[in-house]
Amino acid sequence: MPGTGHETALPAGGPAIAAPRTPRRLAALAQALDTVLPTTAPTGETTTPTPLMGLSTGIRALDDVLGGLQPGRFYLVAAAPGAGSSLIATAAARTSALDQHQPVLYAASGLTRADIAARIVAAHLPVDYRRLRAGRLTPTEQDDTAALHHHLAQAPLYIDDGTDLTTDAIAESVPDLPGLALVVVDRLQTTEDPRLPLSGPAQITDAAQALAHLARTHELPVLTAVDTDDPHLIAALSLDITITLTRDADQIHATVTERDLGPQATLTLHADLAHARITDPYASPVTPTSAPQTPPTTTPHAPTPTPQTPLQAPPGPSQDPTATQPAPTAHTAASRRPSPRRTPAAPPPQGGYANRDYSYFTSMITRAVDEALHDHDGEITAATEALVKKAVPNAMALFEATRVGGNYEHTVYPETLEFLRKKTKDGADEIWEGRHNWTNTHLTEALQNGTHPPITVNALDTNASFLSAFKTHLPIGALIHDPHGGFDPKRSGIYRLPARPTWHHPDLPDPIGNRREDGPVLLDDATIRLLIRCARLGLCEAPHITECWTSGASEGLLEKFRRVLTEARTSALKTDDTVTVEYIKAMYSKFTSTIGESSVNRDIRRPDWMHIIRSQAFANLWYKSHRAHINGLTVVRVRGTDELHVAGDWRTVFTEGRLTTQMKQKDQYPLPRKSAR
Repeated sequence: MPGTGHETALPAGGPAIAAPRTPRRLAALAQALDTVLPTTAPTGETTTPTPLMGLSTGIRALDDVLGGLQPGRFYLVAAAPGAGSSLIATAAARTSALDQHQPVLYAASGLTRADIAARIVAAHLPVDYRRLRAGRLTPTEQDDTAALHHHLAQAPLYIDDGTDLTTDAIAESVPDLPGLALVVVDRLQTTEDPRLPLSGPAQITDAAQALAHLARTHELPVLTAVDTDDPHLIAALSLDITITLTRDADQIHATVTERDLGPQATLTLHADLAHARITDPYASPVTPTSAPQTPPTTTPHAPTPTPQTPLQAPPGPSQDPTATQPAPTAHTAASRRPSPRRTPAAPPPQGGYANRDYSYFTSMITRAVDEALHDHDGEITAATEALVKKAVPNAMALFEATRVGGNYEHTVYPETLEFLRKKTKDGADEIWEGRHNWTNTHLTEALQNGTHPPITVNALDTNASFLSAFKTHLPIGALIHDPHGGFDPKRSGIYRLPARPTWHHPDLPDPIGNRREDGPVLLDDATIRLLIRCARLGLCEAPHITECWTSGASEGLLEKFRRVLTEARTSALKTDDTVTVEYIKAMYSKFTSTIGESSVNRDIRRPDWMHIIRSQAFANLWYKSHRAHINGLTVVRVRGTDELHVAGDWRTVFTEGRLTTQMKQKDQYPLPRKSAR
């Protein structure tokens, strides 16, 4: 090529045919900036930054440093054996799969799937890891783990614990998992083991390079644990981000280092080894200094609550009377009506099993029962009636006591959206709950015409259905409208569907009940999650959500309240204490029924909570009917929140008893019924 200064010599045999050139992938700086800088969304005259955050590790302090686990990056967690690198890996997998419902591939080298499952259960509830593995959980903990089972079973967490696990095997599995969001490798082992390919200094160096390449080529975060604190080996393995852990008793000191830039941050975490997890360091609640303290106010025209004497908390540790209360959040400031303010219950004393000794709270229940029996000279009926009349204020007092020190301050009086308002005093609002009133007509018709042999039906009853339903995703703040719809598992609220979902399974109840109406329907969060679960089971189409009203959600808002009532109920059943059992039943049932629009309970106004709790009870009954069906029982009838009629040996599927996770038989009858002559 004359004139260029780069003449190319041609081979003697004639001009060569150039091989096709594959163009390199070039990215403009603007594209690269999108992966680093937060975007902004216009909100009036200002802009609100939208922080870029990858997948959470489950540890807020670590997320703040890393910005989450981001696509294309390789994260190495290095620590001596027993210092916590594997627990960081488990936390990241658990948070992504269980809390964010993102598919996770968990490559376990040297661990079994049982090890991983036990760590996840212990950390998620939490329960004591050693007693969980030894099979020595308390009855309350057994109830909790049983209730958690169906939630865990839905998590898109895929475990490969094969002994021949290699980086090639991990890479081959990635395309098999659509939507894969995170790869966790637990762990690279420095001591060579001929049975473990991911062991030995040379092998794990090659493995780290292969995993870093996997992260970049598949645009996935890859988090890998290695069991060493040898700085020379760590330096050889550090290809992107390294988190080095050292343990000092119950403290974990973590240093985050970025290749080429050196150490970026050092932080201290808490080693909660009893629950097989690492958590954020303990800290007292921070009071915002930018917002002035706003004392509770009253409005002259506010309705006057009915004079009642709420249940009082037992004396707790002395408190500073001058201590200030946290400033109101944006959600609490949105309260539209005043709510009578009780003196906050004193926090429970620290101690007991993992600070989960609920005797402080259960004593509030037993003391109220003792006082009622004393006031009525031991007359059980009169004492029970008196306690039932106080169930609402006493339940609210107990609920508030269990919320002291909670992670979130929920809104008690958000603005009531129009579709959540009753149309008449005794009428209903527009929310469609999945209330069951179902009969297996396909079966009953066959019984009537003689094409099916007679059967014996067992009428089963679910215990404390509303109490179990307290474990549900509730919106924390006021509901915010999203005209584009969609479902975010981290939010909860009300959802609009353009039409009633169809159901084509005559042997199972319709998950949204028997209502038949044309046009759009408004469903709450518990019903939507049930429909999504049914879609994953291949039973129906996923719900098409065109519009929603949601808030950030938590499954823990009522969790301590639920556990306290469950523990007190279990103790009362053991001693045949009918007064306490009826009192607790009144507390949880009236709490549910009065948190909507009720003049009986002026401390909270959350009709969205009421619908979600009730629908969760309906959903729990549906899960039981499905469990019966897949285990070979014939589902005959499903009614309300607690009535399940089945044919077959039901005791092989359910445990008989009166605890919240058990079922009891109320009746037994033949079908077809014999006609009277």
